[in-house]
Amino acid sequence: MRAFEPVTARRLLERFEFHYTPKHGSWLNIAEIELSVLSRQCLDRRIGEWQLLRQEVTAWTARRNQPQCKINWRFTTADARIKLKRLYPSLGD
Repeated sequence: MRAFEPVTARRLLERFEFHYTPKHGSWLNIAEIELSVLSRQCLDRRIGEWQLLRQEVTAWTARRNQPQCKINWRFTTADARIKLKRLYPSLGD
């Protein structure tokens, strides 16, 4: 097995930022919604420079997080029992 020297491994590891997420799918829906909002509100034009892109996304993120926007879920347990009957059986089944 090949491995990096400890100093090199530490330097490479520090380049990554880990975000632990739940194992179920709802976090993915939230991520997709946020990327869609980012695309419509911030990336709806051509941004030709990497630094400008970073500045725009950072500013958008700060504005988006300021009011602590929340997701309004409309998919209820009752809806899940209809649409995903195999995964969410009712008590009477």
